[in-house]
Amino acid sequence: MKAIAPGKLILSGEHAVVYGRPAIAMAVDRCAQAVVVPSAEAGDTVAIDLQDLQQMESFTVRALRDLKGRMAKNYRMFLDGQLGIRDVLHKPIELFQYAFITILDALHLKVAGGMKIQLHSNIPIGCGMGSSAATVLSVLRSIGHYFRVEFRPEWYQAYSLEAENLQHGHASGVDTYISLNGGCARFQEGQAEALPLPRMPIHLVNTGTPATTTGECVAQVRARHANSRIWDDFEAVTRSMEKAVVTNNLKDIQSCVRENQRLLDAIGVVPSRVGEFVADVEKLGAAAKVCGAGSVAGDNAGIVMVCAKEPPKALCAKYSYQLMSIRGEPLGARIVG
Repeated sequence: MKAIAPGKLILSGEHAVVYGRPAIAMAVDRCAQAVVVPSAEAGDTVAIDLQDLQQMESFTVRALRDLKGRMAKNYRMFLDGQLGIRDVLHKPIELFQYAFITILDALHLKVAGGMKIQLHSNIPIGCGMGSSAATVLSVLRSIGHYFRVEFRPEWYQAYSLEAENLQHGHASGVDTYISLNGGCARFQEGQAEALPLPRMPIHLVNTGTPATTTGECVAQVRARHANSRIWDDFEAVTRSMEKAVVTNNLKDIQSCVRENQRLLDAIGVVPSRVGEFVADVEKLGAAAKVCGAGSVAGDNAGIVMVCAKEPPKALCAKYSYQLMSIRGEPLGARIVG
């Protein structure tokens, strides 16, 4: 059984969405996929193969339950301030082991023979494009279909969000929602309203994996700005962006992107080198902003979205950044084979 789930791009409102303010996000045509196949492993042994990281581990269902218990304990310690979010999971594969045992137990499924889950993604990892949410959802969808379970979106949203919290601390749910449903939406406090997929020209620039995780960024921003009135400014920009997207007004969209970037700079998640790149983009008459959490240390900020008629090839070469082309994806997580 093969399932895929798309990555996402936040057009406006990252960080602010954690404080109950709106964000606008869209699914993109980069996907994570999970393939479930029977294996020769004895009994109820489950192997998870992270093909991109060349990492594979096999566990019995009982061992996975023990692992889930440990991770749940670590998360409670994080909530109590006794652990950093980076210490909740010890390695990437544990996120998907947790997702597997969560759906297995929640739906009372039984593993009657060995099985392998092969994971692959062309979504940049740790760069603000929802790679973990997409991969978790591809695992959940493939497992649900493998066991012939009725697909109920609200179940998959809840199981995915539970896993996402282990990675991000207090996940807003926007990554999960967009990857599950596809398209474009305004997301606020767990509720979403569909919007038309943007038609403006978007180019993605990968500035490199941030030195800090999403969870660490969110925690530091919370410590410094939790009660700040800056979230009112974020909300105002997002409301303006929604109008600009609906009317497909490129000039207004670019104006919103520039203002959103200035707000992200103000909360300290734009490394100076990335800020210089954005300034150079603006000198060309275009607009750019960090998408996702950004970073509170180092030189990299993950993905930068550039709104311009032409891709900034020369600037990317100057900064040694990777330029990527993307399109909006109308479909969410689904079975493809």
